[in-house]
Amino acid sequence: MRSRHLLWGGVGVVGAGGVLGGAWMLSLSAAREFTSPPPIGVSETQALLAALKPPKRGRPVIASIGINDATETTDYLMPYGILRRADVADVVLLATQRGSVTLFPALKVQPNATVAEFDDRHPDGSDYVIVPAMSRDDDPVVMEWLRSQAAKGALIVGVCAGAKVVAEAGLLDGKRATTHWYYLNELLAKHPAVRHVADRRIVVDEGVATTTGISASMPVALTLVEAIAGRERAEAVGRDVGVTDWDARHDSRAFQFTRPLAMTAIRNSVAFWHRETLGIELSTGVDEVSLAMVADAWSRTYRSRAVTFAPNIATRESQRHSDCSGPGQIKLAGDDTPASD
Repeated sequence: MRSRHLLWGGVGVVGAGGVLGGAWMLSLSAAREFTSPPPIGVSETQALLAALKPPKRGRPVIASIGINDATETTDYLMPYGILRRADVADVVLLATQRGSVTLFPALKVQPNATVAEFDDRHPDGSDYVIVPAMSRDDDPVVMEWLRSQAAKGALIVGVCAGAKVVAEAGLLDGKRATTHWYYLNELLAKHPAVRHVADRRIVVDEGVATTTGISASMPVALTLVEAIAGRERAEAVGRDVGVTDWDARHDSRAFQFTRPLAMTAIRNSVAFWHRETLGIELSTGVDEVSLAMVADAWSRTYRSRAVTFAPNIATRESQRHSDCSGPGQIKLAGDDTPASD
């Protein structure tokens, strides 16, 4: 969300003064070409998967935590959809309070339970906790719950900028980690004990996993499937969602704020006559992964916004698999329809 504020600031600078605007633009780097990083060694891959093995149960319990005010769309929904599709764990969406979770930049969802209700059902804690990016990194309920789950032996997985939330809970001090490139300096400034690992999409250290990239929710979910149920099962799920290969490789230098990115955002932001609102009709059984990707991508163009319209409906994977750990269905709501309990 902060990158959006930066871009709006840039728009103001360019519009207010050509010299300042030009200096700001020239201070940005030119676009970099994406190169294929060297492959990950077999021993490193095996160590990564071993570190992600279920810490407690043969069929693990996986909980994704969100705050009701604003939680990132793909970080929250995509691991849920992929892990439920794999049917290798009992997967639930949680919120800090009762009621719907407003996702950014789009969608609204009614989760399975609150963290308090989950604790009542699972006093021994979960096996994995998925931590998405949130509108605030230090929500007190989230902080307390993450520390409690870590103390009970859960493996904490910070997705993209969700690493900042994990760090605020004190769970990354002294550990190797990564996060979204835009937030890296902020993370290291606030938490200097964190040891950043470049050129890795997924980093695991002493019960905490972190990832980099907006799209990291997909490879980390498939990596969890592989750690739980093996490569063959993960490849089957990957083919189902259109991913043929994944690993921990990452070219960190290729991800930065560039002049072409700034120019695109500025052009789209000032083109008020080209504003678009894209409607997505929700229907029962909608696929969480596809919906999250479409709604998120179209809402990040600085020109268009995706909105949904429908009464409360149950999603695909929440319908397909029963859930022994709590309510079996989550619900999506249209933008003008409050998600009901």
